[in-house]
Amino acid sequence: MNHGKRIYVLDTNVLMHDPTALFKFEEHDVYLPMQVIEELDNGKKGTSEASRNARQVSRFINELIEAQGADRIASGLKLERPGGLQLRGTGSSGVLRFQTTVPKEDKASFGAVAPDNRILGAILALVREDSAYPVVFVSKDINLRIKAAIAGIASEDYENDRALDDFSLLYTGATALPEDFWQRHGKDLKSWTDKGRTYYEVRRGEDDDWHANQYLYLPGDEESEFRVASVEGERAVLQIVDDYRSSQHAVWGITARNREQNFALNALMDPEIDFVTLLGTAGTGKTLLALAAGLAQTMDAQRYREIIMTRATISVGEDIGFLPGTEEEKMTPWMGALTDNLEVLMPSNKEAGSWGRAATNDLLASRIKIRSLNFMRGRTLLDRWLILDEAQNLTPKQMKTLITRAGPGTKIVCLGNVEQIDTPYLTETTSGLTYAVDRFKHWAHSAHVTLRRGERSRLADYASEVL
Repeated sequence: MNHGKRIYVLDTNVLMHDPTALFKFEEHDVYLPMQVIEELDNGKKGTSEASRNARQVSRFINELIEAQGADRIASGLKLERPGGLQLRGTGSSGVLRFQTTVPKEDKASFGAVAPDNRILGAILALVREDSAYPVVFVSKDINLRIKAAIAGIASEDYENDRALDDFSLLYTGATALPEDFWQRHGKDLKSWTDKGRTYYEVRRGEDDDWHANQYLYLPGDEESEFRVASVEGERAVLQIVDDYRSSQHAVWGITARNREQNFALNALMDPEIDFVTLLGTAGTGKTLLALAAGLAQTMDAQRYREIIMTRATISVGEDIGFLPGTEEEKMTPWMGALTDNLEVLMPSNKEAGSWGRAATNDLLASRIKIRSLNFMRGRTLLDRWLILDEAQNLTPKQMKTLITRAGPGTKIVCLGNVEQIDTPYLTETTSGLTYAVDRFKHWAHSAHVTLRRGERSRLADYASEVL
């Protein structure tokens, strides 16, 4: 038996999740049972992402047949990547093989003739006919993988779409420095001031995997907090961060309550940073910080024309049916986080009275727009402050659709908690938010901060720990 090469049998859900999966098994062969092609045909109708992917798979297969000839189907089509399809990873391509014979139903093994059982029957027939190579079944359906294991078929999940192998390896954006940092760098340290900011140039150690706009701090010392301004070879330039903990530096009346919030406000208030991701559990202040920074720069500095707030509309419990009204009115129930935080940010001036407060509300409402994610395709947003809430529920493809809407002068802030994913088929490692954090960490105009400390109340903190 040749242990180098394998035959991967792909389930329908893998192809409807990622149509380019056909071309991602490098030198190994890909086998499609007839039932999978039937299911692709059944799933092609509609405007959902899965339906679009089903149609794309069919187009890929048709292109291969047209390029190589239908007479090659029995022997297998070479999996040459179509023109213009850029995929990571190189290597010789394998062969796409189809189920060309109908196996006898193996009722003793699987019971009733269900679609999944037809796929398992086709795999068992393939193992009997072609024992030269190991056969591996790839599916995102856990129950079907369990049935495959019971039938003695090797199976695995499709993991090519993972941003990283383990969520605990995700870039946090803030790193503690060793306590002897200054002693280590005292000899070759350069320092200077420019426009009221203090900079240091230091030599990076071998273990210092620093990125631009990463935040560094000496534990226990609030004075020694830095932003990595630039990294070139062994040298790195560090800038002392602004301190938003004091009331003189309050952003729209909000001050940072902990180190990570201070780093987040530094990223949000920096005009050179176009893309900010904030991760954190409930109550860490993600939405409040993003709104306060947005209002300060839209209303006071007038750097942006307006704030746009959007989020993925996925219910936690049962859906409550169709919502009446305009796009903005339909989105309002989803925007409870916005209204709650605006109450905190409103100036509670007692002398102004209810009329004055209502006027302030109307003024702010005119500069904050609520938009649905469904209608973002094709738009170009100029000079906007875009807040994407609950970003953990987006796929990498949806995340790309949204970020590519940004025109000149627009800043995008993505907020989310990957422990609260409500979308089926998305996990901590495949969420679009995780994907964006991992892909953008090398870019000089992006920043990421993971907020760790809840700032809601002792009740909320205790509940998040024990429940």
